[in-house]
Amino acid sequence: MSFFTWPQRCLTRRHARGLFGLGGGLGPGGGHGRGRGGRLGRLFAHGDLHLVILSLIAEKPRHGYEIIKAIEERVAGAYSPSPGTVYPALTLLEDQGYVAQEPAPGSKKLYAITAEGHAYLAQNQDALVVLLSRMDQAQREHQHAISPQILRAMESLKMALRFKGEQAPLSDAELARIVEALDEATRKIEQG
Repeated sequence: MSFFTWPQRCLTRRHARGLFGLGGGLGPGGGHGRGRGGRLGRLFAHGDLHLVILSLIAEKPRHGYEIIKAIEERVAGAYSPSPGTVYPALTLLEDQGYVAQEPAPGSKKLYAITAEGHAYLAQNQDALVVLLSRMDQAQREHQHAISPQILRAMESLKMALRFKGEQAPLSDAELARIVEALDEATRKIEQG
């Protein structure tokens, strides 16, 4: 049985999730406030997100990625819906006739609201007001927390460490280089 140093343990698949992910200790509730890891993971009840998505599309036609970013910004990074949540919701809204695709350059799908979508929003205005109020409350509670940009960078670091740890065992030189890079980043953050 071999014993690993702390950085080597963090680079193994079994321990990589503990750096910043589930159980990572960032933010309230031990998670980082996104998805199921944080206390705001239940910001939306079943079926609520499609109403928020429709209201965002009513503001202006949007791509799926723009919708994800708009929701994340609206709650100051307290919640970020996954593509696996947003794109099926867009498909459902399209099947229901509430949104339609518009021609757009490239391969991204651009969604615009239809007359039926406007009527549906009008019928559900009270529910939408409650949802937007809940999102505003989440923003107020989370605005002094870690920014979405920092969370994204942390997630990228986590994935890079996980990927490196899943490859062949690290040589002493590779391990030293990674530890030095992490220590240097820590120094720069503390100085800034």
